[in-house]
Amino acid sequence: MKTIAIAGGTGWVGRRVVESVRRLGAEPIVIARSKGIDLTTGTGLDQALEGVDDVIDVTNIVTQNRRRATAFFETSTRHLLDAEKRHGVKHHVLLSIVGIDRVGLGYYQAKLAQEDLVRQGPVPWTILRATQFHEFAAQMLGGGPVAVVPSMLSQPVAAQDVANELVRLATAPPVGMAAELAGPREERVPDMARRLASARGHQPLVITLPLPGATGRVMRTGALLPTNTGPRGTQTFDQWLQEST
Repeated sequence: MKTIAIAGGTGWVGRRVVESVRRLGAEPIVIARSKGIDLTTGTGLDQALEGVDDVIDVTNIVTQNRRRATAFFETSTRHLLDAEKRHGVKHHVLLSIVGIDRVGLGYYQAKLAQEDLVRQGPVPWTILRATQFHEFAAQMLGGGPVAVVPSMLSQPVAAQDVANELVRLATAPPVGMAAELAGPREERVPDMARRLASARGHQPLVITLPLPGATGRVMRTGALLPTNTGPRGTQTFDQWLQEST
């Protein structure tokens, strides 16, 4: 039986990746602190990767601070790749974000640094860049009476579609940069937030914030959209709304 380790396997996407691996008939190994495995120190990695064929990395840190995010991704990725090399892992699959090479946000710059480590690393690799998830609108709303939402054009995709594509890639030969994954329809993020608030019966004041400078301009005009004809998810944001509310 094929064994696939999922780094960040208890997170929002990670849980779905674990489910997709099980449906495939493979064995998932969850790499997370709650399982006694700490990527920032390397604790528990050697035991976790014993006999593992492939690794899917969907780890995340909630911060927009470039230094903090870069330190997390670089440290975790180095520990993961070094352990994979020691145990003969055949394929490293990384989840990344569409447009991070065109948008100068600190978090995106940290993800670029992570991508570079994977490209230069000792394990055959695939990187999947995906657009924002449908759930991104909920993150923008928060829970208060006012939600300040950046003016962004996105093509949101279902988290389950992302999980399925990651598992498909992990069970195929490494391809380097995979075709970008996006949802079926372009959406304005402030509009998504307003529709979600309405569907939940919660009406905060949603203020659209045009971010200043070149970064804000490219986010408003499509820098976060896919640039190729790669795979597309099937669930629209409105369909996700109906299911989630």
